[in-house]
Amino acid sequence: MGKITFYEDRDFQGRCYNCIGDCPNLRVYFSRCNSIRVDSGCWMIYERPNYQGHQYFLRRGEYPDYQHWMGLSDSVRSCRIIPDTSSHKLRLYERDDYRGLMSELTDDCACVPELFRLPEIYSLHVLEGCWVLYEMPNYQGRQYLLRPGDYRRYHDWGGADAKVGSLRRVIDLH
Repeated sequence: MGKITFYEDRDFQGRCYNCIGDCPNLRVYFSRCNSIRVDSGCWMIYERPNYQGHQYFLRRGEYPDYQHWMGLSDSVRSCRIIPDTSSHKLRLYERDDYRGLMSELTDDCACVPELFRLPEIYSLHVLEGCWVLYEMPNYQGRQYLLRPGDYRRYHDWGGADAKVGSLRRVIDLH
């Protein structure tokens, strides 16, 4: 179980809402979010209701303003706790529907294009654990939560294109 607290104002001020599980619509609890405190667990927050829009991965810690979670605005409309697992494994494919060159990953990768010599990844198969995919190297850019399952095309993980810059395992470090 996790716990996350959303604050309407920066530096943990203003009205707040405590959440302990998935919530598809946070708008009923607050109109804007300018700071967040994660007391336990790993979370993905979304800029729109029903787990849509830009996604932001948060670990235990304090985020005094939305720039600290790489947010583009004070819009947080849904959140999802990410289950903690002990093992992680995924397969990357250079073409859609698991075709072409395949590479396997079991650890974080700061630069997918450099490590695998693939400029783009068109499909993924997450075998174990949850991962965060970043569109740019060094864990920058848009983020996408990858749960165990099939991603036959980049649209399946929500991507606008096949750019995969880096991948990070979801691990609760505390």
